Amino acid sequence: MKLESKVPEGPLAEKWTHHKATMKLVNPANKRKYEIIVVGTGLAGASAASSLAELGYRVKAFCIQDSPRRAHSIAAQGGINAAKNYPNDGDSVWRLFYDTIKGGDYRAREGNVHRLAEVSSSIIDQCVAQGVPFAREYGGLLDNRSFGGAQVSRTFYARGQTGQQLLLGAYSALCRQIGLGTVKMYPRMEMLDLVVADGAARGIVTRDLTTGKIESHAAHAVLLCTGGYGNVFFLSTNAQNSNATAVWRAHKRGALFANPCFTQIHPTCIPVSGDHQSKLTLMSESLRNDGRVWVPKKVGDTRNPNEIPEDERDYYLERKYPSFGNLVPRDVASRNAKEECDAGKGVGASGKAVYLDFAEPLKRLGKNAIVEKYGNLFDMYKQITGENPYTVPMRIYPAIHYTMGGLWVDYNLMTTVPGCFALGEANFSDHGANRLGASALMQGLADGYFIIPYTIGNYLANLGMAPVNAKHPAFAEAEKNIAESEKQLLGINGKQTVTHFHRELGKILWEYCGMARNETGLKKAKTLIPQLREEFWKNVNVPGEDADLNQSLERAGRVADFLELGELMVDDALQRTESCGCHFREESQTPEHEALRDDDHFAHAAAWEYAGAGKPEIRNTEELNFEFVKLSQRSYK
Repeated sequence: MKLESKVPEGPLAEKWTHHKATMKLVNPANKRKYEIIVVGTGLAGASAASSLAELGYRVKAFCIQDSPRRAHSIAAQGGINAAKNYPNDGDSVWRLFYDTIKGGDYRAREGNVHRLAEVSSSIIDQCVAQGVPFAREYGGLLDNRSFGGAQVSRTFYARGQTGQQLLLGAYSALCRQIGLGTVKMYPRMEMLDLVVADGAARGIVTRDLTTGKIESHAAHAVLLCTGGYGNVFFLSTNAQNSNATAVWRAHKRGALFANPCFTQIHPTCIPVSGDHQSKLTLMSESLRNDGRVWVPKKVGDTRNPNEIPEDERDYYLERKYPSFGNLVPRDVASRNAKEECDAGKGVGASGKAVYLDFAEPLKRLGKNAIVEKYGNLFDMYKQITGENPYTVPMRIYPAIHYTMGGLWVDYNLMTTVPGCFALGEANFSDHGANRLGASALMQGLADGYFIIPYTIGNYLANLGMAPVNAKHPAFAEAEKNIAESEKQLLGINGKQTVTHFHRELGKILWEYCGMARNETGLKKAKTLIPQLREEFWKNVNVPGEDADLNQSLERAGRVADFLELGELMVDDALQRTESCGCHFREESQTPEHEALRDDDHFAHAAAWEYAGAGKPEIRNTEELNFEFVKLSQRSYK
């Protein structure tokens, strides 16, 4: 399949401006004639739904939570990037663009990333107007702090709850449109299929999670804003309900899936404490602004950290990367933490942790300043671990967090299925092989507030006024397939729980397709996952009925999708024999053990095409052309 990125021609800084000026428009009276479905109500979904309704479109919004405000975007902590240069420390649109391209190890489109940097400042203005309580400095201006992969302070924040405050802003905009009747809200509904008819997306099929009822909904366009697939690993920082079903089933309807092996490992998470856990807890990357990461120099040192003198501590990030220190990008910080623990210098009962120490900033700034910046994060850490981070260092270890892979989209955010768009973490477009901290919130709001309102209008204007309804045979066929799949799951009556299979899949992926990967391990995973999937369909136990509230059935469908997606992730990792960003192939590293790219063979996005049940997927590529930045080996030293 030939992939057309549709990135406009011309100078980098003029591409988006020119594109907006030349796209077709839908006049205000005609907007009321178009119906748009938005799946997901996180930052991307809520901002898109409210913005499109404000323009006059009729919007249906769906979420699996009992309220849109419970979307997983609420869990984001540290901040949102924007190139406003308030601290006057040298930031600019170009620098934000460059840091993002470099941070992603040159595996993202220049045009998309520059557009993201361009609209970043407007996001902050929008959110301030909505009343988002960003931190402010003494003079009253918005405050900024630094994040990994940058040498400027460009991250706007609201203590350690930035995602929550931003989501409440978008939620208020969404509620206004719900009140006006321009958005019809469907909570506790899960998308189970994308309906494609006459060559375009025409709607979705959903399950009411309280009654079990299967329903069809038609529209002129469908926006998938359902987040990432990090829960394929079972243990991740994602909420338990976060899943890949919407994007995966759209993939099986023709939407290509790009770079599935590009998953982000976050360096500052509370370590795993046992098999009883169902998720992990993130400690914001913003903590690395002041906290210092270290391990004992001596292998197997089990002393209380406060008893270890300075000359027996290894502040390894500061030692190895003097220019960036503790603010190296997430992939670099994560990989180095793993190396220290693998060398026997890990701390805690498991040995799978490093210290994040605030003793020095507490002494330099005082406790009140630390409380003001990070108080709720410190409280959360104490509640979970029983340890007081004001008196002993935090223990952290890398964990699965964000996914850079997702549905392939063009410059207009449209997938390879006409009329099906993917926004935010559901698409692959802006972060390459590694996302810089505080850029997820930026992308979700950029896509929803400032990009899709233009690009969807261009699609609809070209589509014309074709009527849509759920009486098309494609809807009935999709409903029938879903009902049959649910009956099959309920009829297996095996001996193992859904959670058992999910946990086993996660162990395979973490071991062989996690922070470090090699050909031998990936080939083993390629054997183990099909075996696990076969056992799932023979031996899973899903109690209950389909025509009722049934969380076991919900989870079974999601894990069935994860089992297929997990194998594709391994296929993608096997084919990409280079190291880049979070994808570290042990066979491809520099003498200093840093990631070594292969630009001659892999300066492209790999977009996988579903070929049918039981058939190998087809690997397509989109070449990434770098006209404005020079490809170079990443260095943060």
